[in-house]
Amino acid sequence: MRHEELLHPDLADCARRLIARGRLLAEREPELYRAAVRGRAELAGFFASELGWSVDVLEPADMVRLHKRRVDVPSQRGPRLRRDGRESNNTAPRLVLILTALACEQLWRRPRMTLNDLLQAVAQVCAEDSEQGLLPRLPVVPGDGVSKREALANRQSLVDALRILEADGTITIEGDLDRAVADNASDGVVAASRDRLAAKFSSLSPSLLKLTQLPPNRHAAALTSDQLLEDEEPADEPGTRGETTMRRRRAIRRLVDDPGADPVLDEYLQTSTGRNRALNVLHALKLVGTVRHDWWQVSDPTGLGSTLDFPNGRRNERQAALALLDHLGNRALIDDRSERPLAISEIVELFEQVRVRLPRWASAYEGRLPALARAAAAELVDNGFLIDMTANGELDECCWRPTPAVRMWRIKLISRPPVAEPPATLFDPPEGAV
Repeated sequence: MRHEELLHPDLADCARRLIARGRLLAEREPELYRAAVRGRAELAGFFASELGWSVDVLEPADMVRLHKRRVDVPSQRGPRLRRDGRESNNTAPRLVLILTALACEQLWRRPRMTLNDLLQAVAQVCAEDSEQGLLPRLPVVPGDGVSKREALANRQSLVDALRILEADGTITIEGDLDRAVADNASDGVVAASRDRLAAKFSSLSPSLLKLTQLPPNRHAAALTSDQLLEDEEPADEPGTRGETTMRRRRAIRRLVDDPGADPVLDEYLQTSTGRNRALNVLHALKLVGTVRHDWWQVSDPTGLGSTLDFPNGRRNERQAALALLDHLGNRALIDDRSERPLAISEIVELFEQVRVRLPRWASAYEGRLPALARAAAAELVDNGFLIDMTANGELDECCWRPTPAVRMWRIKLISRPPVAEPPATLFDPPEGAV
């Protein structure tokens, strides 16, 4: 198949990295940053025409920023907590997200603050607005009516917020954050770039959007309501062409931003024109697409275009996810050739059978296999193999619906035999022998 060149090959790596991270920073990825700055016009044109997304090159901030627009915002894509220097599987709770915004507000006023000054400033803002119910209370020092545990938890939440900001390059931190949680006397310095703080805004002001007057299910659409709003037709296009453009962009956004896409739900992908255009976009980005009549799976062998590292990793949860994926790929289909729903009891039973063969496997989860089952299922949900029927409101108990992607993988489970002990000898080895 002949592919139309939509993007210069030298810009493909930049584009994939922007899709995955939303930004390129000069100090972290200098080569990609320089390439993006040189090819800014072509890069911006590609994202605008194919995906309806805008690219900002902010040279004073040493940053290239991609502003994504999706009305169907993936619920599991929020910022994740960072512990021990790496991302955890847990998305940041509401309090941490609030503190992220409050920390940015304080650092905009004073771009360089000590950690304790920042803690106190954020706590003071919360105290002033908590009486009206606008913000939660955030005491960070034990005292009257404030237990040591509550103060410690609040300090931990603010530290989690700062780690998120540090990871995306908004701030730099001098000092030990872990020590700052437990020791009130410990301190450090937090510094921010105002240019990067200003670049964090991707929407109009929430006060101008009047979010308080809208129901929650319309907030995502309101926050994406600028010239790229999907629900409005492009001004320079007639109605029919505008509708086709919106369908194309919605379909291709899911392809490049999600690990899998259902062509049955995306009517554009069922047409020959749509299929060819989508394949051209994937080819331009140097992404690998595996296409079936009922599923599109997109991957990036280089890892630049995705924050997911599946199937790599040796954690028990990742091993459990691979064992579950192997099981799902060999399950019998129901009469209409569709996948049977997956209950948590079936996953627990599978892991019990694995532990019979490998008693030492997942020993940390002994007696807690339902927790391991939920963690493994969450891994497969993140990677497009399962759909959480509980999150969609279809069921009240833990249950998942497999996608056709489970039939596109082949897993080979290898269990290494235990290391043989050295043969017993009649005499002790000579002194100094190993």
